[in-house]
Amino acid sequence: MHLLGIDWVGVNAENGRKLLLSLAFIVVILLASSALRALVGLLLRKTDHASVQTRFWMRQAISLFGAIVLILGLLSIWFSDPTRLATALGLMSAGLAFALQQPVTSIASYFVILRGSTFTIGDRISMGGVRGDVLRLGFIQTTIMEMGQPPSVQGGDPAMWVKSRQFTGRIVTVSNSKIFAEPVFNYTRDFPFIWEEMSIPITYQSDRAKVEEIMLEAARQNAVDSAMLEEAVKDDLQRRFDVQPLDLIPKVFYRITDNWLELTVRFIVHTHLIRGVKDSMSREIIGKMDEAGIGIASATYDIVGFPPVEVRTT
Repeated sequence: MHLLGIDWVGVNAENGRKLLLSLAFIVVILLASSALRALVGLLLRKTDHASVQTRFWMRQAISLFGAIVLILGLLSIWFSDPTRLATALGLMSAGLAFALQQPVTSIASYFVILRGSTFTIGDRISMGGVRGDVLRLGFIQTTIMEMGQPPSVQGGDPAMWVKSRQFTGRIVTVSNSKIFAEPVFNYTRDFPFIWEEMSIPITYQSDRAKVEEIMLEAARQNAVDSAMLEEAVKDDLQRRFDVQPLDLIPKVFYRITDNWLELTVRFIVHTHLIRGVKDSMSREIIGKMDEAGIGIASATYDIVGFPPVEVRTT
């Protein structure tokens, strides 16, 4: 092609026509995908969990189908000769493997996440050092609504100012490739409950039987009632993962220390209600211990020896 006194290498009428056709094809595919996603949003406007899940996966399917059609269409426009297509794909694959390692790994991770049911939107996970609820699952990145950490694990980076498992307000994006390098913890996928513990230190002279009774009653009143859990859910979890029969009944354990007797109540609670349940239990336990005249132990020192004191009066 001769333009402005310059012979443009590789540019001719045929390539120009293919370029315009490619641009038009891309615009059509993008508009069609956007219209289909909008139609899905109109048809599934409910905000319940099932509708949100269905809407998400239908939009994911539309995006994936649109990407496949786009790639096949562009290849058909530019490479009508199978020999040229094979050569171009070989060169392109080698270049992508070297220059775009992370994006290619992230896209592969996306399909692993889908195929392995690692997590989906709405799940509470810990991935790449971030704990929270999944808001969006893309081809390259996962978007998470971050939540705070319990006091025992607040030394992580970045620092947390929320001292329990509630949202911080930060939206975090994590590369999908993290699933190949680090473990992914899913708190809700197969069993939306978690075992929790609360510890109360008391002196060895305190009425420990009364304290145990108070803690068990608080757990029964606020934690998940094991009788309300469907047997099918428990049986399915035990069958799929070959776990021992689940112990869902609250129980108190003793631990002897140098300073006090530590009573720990173990109970099961819904993953998204942990802080509220522990707050209610704490208020109930401290109130009933006050009524019973039982205090919480703290570090103390006993003086076991003292020199004689002589007092003289004049």
